[in-house]
Order: sequence, then structure tokens, then C-alpha cells
Amino acid sequence: MTIKILFVLDKSKSNSKGLAPLKCRITYMGERKPFATGIFINPQNWDNKQQKAKPPNSENETINTQLSLIKNKINQAFLFLQVNEEEFDVEDVFLQYKGNPPKKNKTILQLFQEHNDRIEKLIGKEYSIATLWKFKQAKELLKDFIKYSFNKGDYHFKDLDLKFIQDYEFFLKAEKSLALATTNKMIQRFRKIVKLAISQDIIQKEPFTSYKVKHIKKEITYLTREELAKIEEYQFKAERLQIVADLFVFCCYTGLAYNEMVNLEKSHIIIGFDGNEWINMIRGKTQHLLSIPLLSRGKKIIEKYDYVDEKKALPKFSNQKFNAYLKEIADIVGLNKRLTHHLARRTFATTVLLFNDVPMEIVSELLGHSKITITQEHYAKVVKSKVGEQMNRLNSKLK
Repeated sequence: MTIKILFVLDKSKSNSKGLAPLKCRITYMGERKPFATGIFINPQNWDNKQQKAKPPNSENETINTQLSLIKNKINQAFLFLQVNEEEFDVEDVFLQYKGNPPKKNKTILQLFQEHNDRIEKLIGKEYSIATLWKFKQAKELLKDFIKYSFNKGDYHFKDLDLKFIQDYEFFLKAEKSLALATTNKMIQRFRKIVKLAISQDIIQKEPFTSYKVKHIKKEITYLTREELAKIEEYQFKAERLQIVADLFVFCCYTGLAYNEMVNLEKSHIIIGFDGNEWINMIRGKTQHLLSIPLLSRGKKIIEKYDYVDEKKALPKFSNQKFNAYLKEIADIVGLNKRLTHHLARRTFATTVLLFNDVPMEIVSELLGHSKITITQEHYAKVVKSKVGEQMNRLNSKLK
């Protein structure tokens, strides 16, 4: 494919001296890019067929020289892109002509890698190794999709559309057998790269605008006061089970995630502004400061295991063993619910906080959620249940 360069006289925009502006129009692959040359000419002196100013005189020769320079520079820009770029459009030719190398040719996986490289350099400052691993996994899955669907090693942002996203979602479910929640996470991480491309002016349109995220609303499971009491009050014969039961109960009263529980140190427990003890630590997932009041039941467990380690506040178990022992604990105390560490966190949010009239804003803060909408989305039904309970009490009073 070649380009066509045409100079067009715009008589409708003649100035007070009767001179009309000359515009240049580049055409490539059926697309046009018009732009102003800054040159004005007497309309009678313009030969549209010959594409030059006539008759020959010093003024017209100057104009013809300027037009020739513009044309040569455009051709050089076009030749440069032919040699250096796999794909480009008329906008890219114009940008190259203006001395601004086109950003549009940056590919999806190229920008994804740049994003991941930045995360890697900020590990321990803004991001965790786990976050880097998740984005690396997302990039590899996207790479597999591009190879599978287009037999290419990469894909241009300018070709990205809604169909690409929908096909990628289908690929993750059908070819990679990912669950809906995991698929949504991969799409979410890809969307972050697309937003990055928009912020860098690589693309102008948001291809996700019409994309609808599919959700399966799951019931939030948690322990009731009675169920939590069963674990708290039971005396386990096996020491390993007693320790894990205590750690589980501790998380029911603090909401700590597994990694936070494992990494909790005695130095993280401080005297707060109110004169009470608080847990103050950096949350690994977000690198944000987490401040949680240490309730009396949580404090008793800390004191119980004070002897274990000079630095660490609690005994340590692997996540796998922790959840395996919880299964044994559930069987022993007669709970039908599947006990996991995350269930303790949900119990903290519901039974300990929401059912004791703690406002949603404070629950969100104590859970370390970045947005209150995350908390609201997860615990909306719990709040409705609480409203129903309060209305039943009111109804009884009004009878």
C-alpha cells in the first residue's frame, strides 16, 4: 500500500487579503488525515491539477518549495514506519511527520510487561510479591489467548474491541476451565492495562464500556454467636487442635487475614489514642496501615501464647495445616459449616461487628477494604437481616 498526498485550497476560509489557506490531506488504506500547512495563496495562482503555485515568480517558488518539503517529509515518515513498524495507520504517519513517534503501535503484552516491571521494582513499598505473581499469571493467560485465537505473539491496542474481550472471557472459561470468580479477576487485571493504555493516549476509546461483568451472588457464610461459642468453650485434648481453635477465635475477634495473623508481632500491639490496646500493622495485600482495636477475648489469646516467641505474638501454622485442623475441629464440636480461616474474618465482620450495631463505614475500615462499596456488596444481605431483626423488635413493642 502507498500513500496519497494532496494539497487542497480552502476558499471558504480566505483572509481579509483574499488569500486562501492550503491544507494537506494524507490518504492511506482508505483513511484520510487533513491538516493545515500554514501556507496562504491567491486562489487564482493555485493549479490544483499540477498541485503547485503559478505563474513562476519568487513568491510562488517559495510556496512550491515549502509544499515540496512537506511532501518529502511525509514520504520519509511513511518510509520510516514501513521499515520499523508491523502495522500503522494514517494517524501514525501524521504523528511521525510531526516528529511525535506514534504511541499507538505499543502492543498489549508489551504494556502489560512494562506494568509488571514497575510492580516488581515497587515490591515491599507499594506492592507484594503475591500481587506481582497474580499479574504475571494474568499476562500469561492473555498471551495464551492471543496465540490461540490469532496465532500471533502479541496484539495491537488499536485493534482491541468488545469482541476481543468477550472472546477472551469465553477462552478463560472454556479452554482454561477457570471458575467465574477467577475469570472476573483475570478480566479485571486486563482492564487495568487497558486503562493504563488510555491514560498514555495509546487508545482513545474504552473497549470495556459495553462489557458486562457476570456475577454469581453467593451467600455470605459466618458463625453465629452460638456456633462461635462452641469453639471458644470446647477444651480440645490434642494441643495442635487447641492452638488452631484459639487462633481461629482470635481472628474472629480481629478480622486478621491469614498472612497478617502469621506475621503479627508483639511490637504491632500498641496503646492507642483512647488508652486501649490496638493492633497496628501494614496490611500485606494493600500495603496500607491496618488499625484494629484488640478486644478482650483477643487479648486473652495473645496473653495465653506470650511464652511461644520473643518476637511473634502467636504460634505459627502453614495455611494448609491450619485449614485441615479446622476441619477436625468442626467435626469434633458438631458444626456443619466448612471452617476456613476466611470464615473467621467474615464472622468478625458479621457476628462481632454488624450484629453489634457497628456502622458499615467502620466495618469497612477494620477489614482494610479500599472502598466501602466492597464491604456493602459482600455484607448487604447481613444488613438486611439485621434490619429485619430490628423491625421485629419494633413490631413487638407496637403491639
